Amino acid sequence: MELNDYIDDVVQGEDVPENPPIYIVIPPSFRGQRIDKVLGSLIGDYSRSKIQQWLQSGIIQSAGEALLPKYTVLGNEQISIAVPSDPQNTAYQPEDIPLQIVFSDTSIAIIHKPVGLVVHPAVGNWGKTLLNAVLHHFPECSLVPRAGIVHRLDKDTSGLLVIAKNLIAQNALVKQLQERSMQRRYLALVWGKAPLTKEIDQPIGRDPHHRLKMAISSRSSSKEARTRMQCLDQITYRDKVISLVECQLETGRTHQIRVHLESIGHPLVNDPIYRSKVPIQIDQFLRADMQHHAIQIPGQILHASLLGLCHPQSLKIVSWQIDPPQAFIDLFKLLGISTASWQQLVK
Repeated sequence: MELNDYIDDVVQGEDVPENPPIYIVIPPSFRGQRIDKVLGSLIGDYSRSKIQQWLQSGIIQSAGEALLPKYTVLGNEQISIAVPSDPQNTAYQPEDIPLQIVFSDTSIAIIHKPVGLVVHPAVGNWGKTLLNAVLHHFPECSLVPRAGIVHRLDKDTSGLLVIAKNLIAQNALVKQLQERSMQRRYLALVWGKAPLTKEIDQPIGRDPHHRLKMAISSRSSSKEARTRMQCLDQITYRDKVISLVECQLETGRTHQIRVHLESIGHPLVNDPIYRSKVPIQIDQFLRADMQHHAIQIPGQILHASLLGLCHPQSLKIVSWQIDPPQAFIDLFKLLGISTASWQQLVK
């Protein structure tokens, strides 16, 4: 199964510099041993812990497939290692970063990701990410590809994420995402008079004119994307309507909600990238009002408020809900948005 087909809201694999790859044929005499121990013996320039990091990040492959840390050698495997630059070599390290753990058992953990925390190491953010925090709080996740992260949120999007603590849980969660049975509901504040209900079914791909943006696209590399939205409340701010909407994801593409809502003329309030049809002057007034009331929100007003799934071990349907950040609530109060309109999603 392809990891990039189900991991949300992050741009993968950009501008990662690499050293010359390493190619090894494992002698038959190593049959029955773990791959990390074998490579530690065969590659004298790198420590076993370094090799384990590489296995975790999926850059050690045989026959085009990434090898897991517990892989048992058969002998005569042709191994390729795409040795990355030093920053990525050290990306998969545990770091003592505080986490708000909503739920945890032997199979999964539910995390409330705050605004400003990057989920996964990437160019420009090789450390201090959610992944580094997960490896510290849940060391068992070091044996799961990508530390058990099976879906994501943008850096400035807050809310609930599920982490798989073992391969069985990961496979079960991946299957739910692929079958679109996992429930994910978001609160979003958008410009304009949003329709009461709407389903947006438009493929998403990289914006050909802006490397950091995604866009509605019919290119062959684009992926199916579907978002259902419902308007919860509307207010008027300086003669411009602002709507609070609920979005439900059926797919999980990079920046999906932000791209889809902008495409129908309702860009997210405070979004620094997707700003088509933003009323510039009124937007500036709103930013000034936020500053005057000490409301500090670095990015888009988007919050993953509800997460529902089938528990991988008990097979029971379970769900978790979480309030938006206090800064979001303060902005809602400033604008006069009904508290009941968003609390119905998180109570």
